[in-house]
Amino acid sequence: MKKKICVVTGTRAEYGLLRGVMEEIARADNLTLQVVVTGMHLSPEFGMTAEEVARDFRIDRRVEILLSSDSPVGTAKSMGLGLVGFADALRELAPDLIVILGDRFEIFAVAGAATALGIPIAHIHGGETTEGAIDEAFRHSITKMSHLHFTATERYRRRVIQMGEAPERVYCVGAPGLDAVARLSPLPEREELEAFLGISLGQRAILVTFHPVTLEEGHAGEQARELLKALARLPKETRLIFTKANADAGGREINRMLEAFTAERPNTVLFDSLGQRRYFGLLKEVDMVVGNSSSGLIEVPAFKIPTVNIGDRQSGRERGESVIDVAPRAEAIYEAIQKAYDPAFRERIKRATNPYGFGGSAKRIVDVLQTRDFADLLKKRFYDLEECLKNLRTQEGAIDGY
Repeated sequence: MKKKICVVTGTRAEYGLLRGVMEEIARADNLTLQVVVTGMHLSPEFGMTAEEVARDFRIDRRVEILLSSDSPVGTAKSMGLGLVGFADALRELAPDLIVILGDRFEIFAVAGAATALGIPIAHIHGGETTEGAIDEAFRHSITKMSHLHFTATERYRRRVIQMGEAPERVYCVGAPGLDAVARLSPLPEREELEAFLGISLGQRAILVTFHPVTLEEGHAGEQARELLKALARLPKETRLIFTKANADAGGREINRMLEAFTAERPNTVLFDSLGQRRYFGLLKEVDMVVGNSSSGLIEVPAFKIPTVNIGDRQSGRERGESVIDVAPRAEAIYEAIQKAYDPAFRERIKRATNPYGFGGSAKRIVDVLQTRDFADLLKKRFYDLEECLKNLRTQEGAIDGY
């Protein structure tokens, strides 16, 4: 009998990372794919991106949870709606296992409902840290509710084990986002991108994505203002392509500021989202990425261009040499952009390696789902640190053998 694997996605970015996994599940002889969409996918304000998912896969359930709110209270209430909605959806679908990715509040609600219903969870991108966001707590909580773990680096695998998860349940597979670069090739050419953007890319172009730092409540607008001050100092011929902030508390405030900024400047454009294929296509054409998205650390380095990473939202994540970390102050951001344009720096990062791997993650994940017996997953033994250290002491090159 085929095993029913339910994949839940709440944002366009999540879907971009999960799509390769979903395709591999759909192709597998002994697996049946179920698809549930939620969160920003179902919000007209954020582009109603469920329709993009529906073009690729049959959607089995749509769970609406987002309130039209820009506050922490709205986030908390949306999580409550999520628990109610996912309890019904998962009870009706009765999957053998759910696959979730990342650390957002919607995914935390999915994990909570699945835990109460006794449905095993496979979690992708655990073990990472984002010290400036509430996602940090959600991610580690999801790890403890999960039964199989697929991490992006070996360091993250060790962290998941440090949290008491048994090593035989934790797999280092690389970052699924890097699969998409190969899967979506050939990427759009410059002319196609310019037609979509409605502006020429010119001699200088920067892609900008800035999200709220959710553990710094009330500072979203202040930090976005500093970013825009820095960008306003750049030569007028510099093209600036903005994508909107997500649905976290403070996101709508940032988006209002971006709308006002781009309305006044002819060489700037703002989009709800570019879509993954156009996003990667632009990474071939722009000079750098500026903001605080995880993509700046994970996928952007594959294109050998700099990332100016602002503030604490991604603090604690592994990063390569192409990432320039900077405080959320206008002068510091401006100076970092100048460094990113420095020919010597740009030449050096062409030889840099990406700590998140080179693709192939989706197949590695689905190989495990195909061969792993789910019957024994729900009961977990806590892998005690003392036992861990004893095992390490018996190995030569202990940490590498973790």
